Order: sequence, then C-alpha cells, then structure tokens
Amino acid sequence: MIRILEKLIKLRNPRFEFDKSVSIAMVIELFTGKLICLLRGCILIFRFKYPNWIMVGRGVRFQYISHINWGKFVKIDDHTLLSGLGKGNISIGNNVGIGAYSRLIISTSYNNIGSHIMIGNNVGIGEYAYLGGAGGLEIGDECIIGQYLSCHPENHIYNDPEIPIRFQGTTRQGIKIGKNCWIGAKVTILDGVQIGDNCVIAAGAVVTKSMPPNVIIGGIPAKVLKPRTTEIEQ
Repeated sequence: MIRILEKLIKLRNPRFEFDKSVSIAMVIELFTGKLICLLRGCILIFRFKYPNWIMVGRGVRFQYISHINWGKFVKIDDHTLLSGLGKGNISIGNNVGIGAYSRLIISTSYNNIGSHIMIGNNVGIGEYAYLGGAGGLEIGDECIIGQYLSCHPENHIYNDPEIPIRFQGTTRQGIKIGKNCWIGAKVTILDGVQIGDNCVIAAGAVVTKSMPPNVIIGGIPAKVLKPRTTEIEQ
C-alpha cells in the first residue's frame, strides 16, 4: 500500500519518497485524509468549476468563485478563504499548496476593486498567509514560503493631517516575486516591491524596496545581506 500511495503522490511531486520510518498506520491516515479532501473538491462541480484533482480542507471558503482558477493537484488546507472580487482573477498554478487559515483576497472594498493574484506552478505557501491583490500580486514558479507571509500591494495616502486617512485614497503599484525564491516565516512585503529570481528572504524581514535576483535578504527594513553562491562556506 505504501508503494501504491507513493506512486500517486509522485503525480504531484515526482521526487517524493516516504521516509523508511513511516508506518502502514500513518499511510492509512494520510490516504484517508487526502481522499476526503479530494471528495470535498469534487463538490465544486456544483459551483460550475472543474475540480482538476483539487484537495480542499475543512472550512475552506470560495467567494466570487467565477474569478478563481486553479491547475492540477492544488491543495488548500483547512479554513482558508479565497475571495475573487476583482478586475482580474485569482489564478493558481499546478501543484500549489496553500496552508491552513490563509487569506487570498483581491479586494476588501466594493467602491475601488483590486487587480489580481497570480501564483505560479509548484509553489508552497505556509499557514496564516495574507495575500492581497489590490494592486496586483504575482508569485513565480517553484517558490517555497513559510508561515505568516503578508503581502500588501496597496498604500494609504496620508499627506493631509486634517483629513481622516481613510478618506484620502490609496496608491497601488503591485508586488512581483520571482521564481525559485525561499521566503522565511513572518515576512512582510509592501507595495511596489519586485523581488528577483532565486532570492532567499530571512524570517521576519520587512521588504520595502525592490531586490535583485540571486541574493539573500534580511532585516527591518530589509536589505541585501550577501549574494547567493555555490561556494561552501567555512
């Protein structure tokens, strides 16, 4: 049974192999849980969406589902919310995992709806992520992302101290994260930031400006700490 399930998982992750310490009981529990998630995904047929082998956890909610699209073998964990209220869509690629209690929300306002959220292929996002799409958010292929990622592609205007900030409007530039990035836990990325391919962002960083590819980033506000290298450090 272990080998059969391993072959099924390889459809989503070709390099997957069970650890030798994994027992039959563990595999049965895993198989049962994933089967239930697949069955939940099948229910989306009744909302006129093709499931495409999507696995849906408990308490997952889809709002404005006509503006939400996904590829094959997507996994959305428990109590996640996806809200597609926007000019564009929430577009999720193949083999994407979204952690429990995350929020993917294009817009929170009906008087100035936002742009889009686009997630590439083979992206893993940890629990409690908040991904906004007001000014547009794009995450490239092969990114791995820790818990509590926060992306805010919008800023409030606050120039006039005599007018409440909530009445002064917003600016929107968008956020773009390149391919093959590793983003640590509790990272915040602000509007207007573009992050190059192959970057590593240290846990807890607050990224307020754009970064080049192939670098390690960290700090508050974040800065380039050093380039990535294939050399072995002593």
